[in-house]
Amino acid sequence: MSAGRAADPTRQAAATGTQTALLERRKTALQLEIARAAVTLFTAQGVARTTGEQIAQAVGISSRTLWRHFPSKEGCVRPLLTSGLDSAVDALGDWPADVSLVDYLDSLRQRQVLPTPEPAVLQLLQLACSDPALRPVWLQAHDDALDILAGLLARRSGQVRDALPVQVHAAILNSALRVGAEDFVLRSAQDPRALPQHLLAALRIASDSLPY
Repeated sequence: MSAGRAADPTRQAAATGTQTALLERRKTALQLEIARAAVTLFTAQGVARTTGEQIAQAVGISSRTLWRHFPSKEGCVRPLLTSGLDSAVDALGDWPADVSLVDYLDSLRQRQVLPTPEPAVLQLLQLACSDPALRPVWLQAHDDALDILAGLLARRSGQVRDALPVQVHAAILNSALRVGAEDFVLRSAQDPRALPQHLLAALRIASDSLPY
């Protein structure tokens, strides 16, 4: 290529896109590392006695960098909650049109396709259910997932995302997943393999007609 020839805009766009994707992956990896460090400290010494500076030090970054990613120390755990919800939504991506939700998820469980949550996620679930400081983060993560679930149900049903039935069904599904996870913490937290069973049990109840 001659020195005066302009750069190929297609190649420039591809290079920019690759760089952006790389930066996003690094950002995601750092945020997950911060989240795991926060959970470790919260579990060891409690949320109230843990500082943002301690979390930053555990990861090897400055406090300024930490606060650039998260507005509060409690918010540091958010990526682990989000990744768990993303996994649940991803599992529904190939949901066949002629199979019920519960039957489809049960088939994934039986084939051991559903991922086993990492230890940090299990620790975080226990903390979110027991520590008032983390409860709002747990609930907010589910609230943010509501729009994603509504979009999935809208595509499946051919309705618009803001249709009342779609919104109600998404809220029911979202709440069932939350309550199922909390039931798992209450009854079977020592066995990570039991989490899908609790989620399915909650979804079965949600999918049945109300008995009153």
